[in-house]
Amino acid sequence: MTQLDRRSFLTLSAMLPYAFTARAGDSKIPVGLELYSVREELKKDPEATVRAVAKMGYQCVEFYAPYFERTDAQTKDMRQLLDDLGVRCFSTHNDLDYLDPDKINRTRDLNLTLGCKYIIVASAEPKPGPDGWKPVADALNAAAEKLEPAGVKVGYHNHEPEFRARNGKFPAQYLAEHTTPSVVLQLDVGTCIAAGADPVAWIRSHPGRIKSMHCKDWSPIEGYKVLFKEGSAPWKEIFAAAESVGGLEYYLLEQEGSRYSELETAKRCLETFRATHA
Repeated sequence: MTQLDRRSFLTLSAMLPYAFTARAGDSKIPVGLELYSVREELKKDPEATVRAVAKMGYQCVEFYAPYFERTDAQTKDMRQLLDDLGVRCFSTHNDLDYLDPDKINRTRDLNLTLGCKYIIVASAEPKPGPDGWKPVADALNAAAEKLEPAGVKVGYHNHEPEFRARNGKFPAQYLAEHTTPSVVLQLDVGTCIAAGADPVAWIRSHPGRIKSMHCKDWSPIEGYKVLFKEGSAPWKEIFAAAESVGGLEYYLLEQEGSRYSELETAKRCLETFRATHA
């Protein structure tokens, strides 16, 4: 081999793993919608809303806390609808007390009916003081031990407070350090950025634990009202980190509101996501 040939070979060899990762990410990682984005439509007609979301091209959905109020029969009917549409429900958002001993079995059963892999706690209100987040971490660990034999894992979804320092440390970091590695750290990109934290650095420092991500943008002027890619998030770098080290299995677009209707917002965000991710 000439020196030039050798250099070219080494350069190509170094690039190949990233090329294969990118191809796998483009073709295999589904993109879904956190249904809080269409919450008013969902209240009016859950089945019609899910059909509309599927028609847009979303491959999965994430139900938020009111799913818990539906009957077993309604939950089975929703699972049948999802199957008919070819849409998956990989996770749900849950109140922390859904993991309490008197509710956890129902939480498990509803999620198994929907076909979920992950039960994500949407938020928590910790007790004041330096150990305020300890009961949250304890609840996640206890639920993980209870639910994993059934094939369901537990996770936690951050908001801004989890990335604001308390006693010199992010609460998000406390939860990461005090929960079993099987507890998923579902990243909300928008709230992470709004709190002044770096989502790329967070992903890279917690390899394998970012199984899903809320792709929500944020702007210092309009806050969360901007559409996907209209804000401050460095999406190219976020995608690369999530797919190379984060362990990401599916993306979820989320919108808290915009200048468009809920369904039009969901449609526009998906179109931009696909163009950006490709």
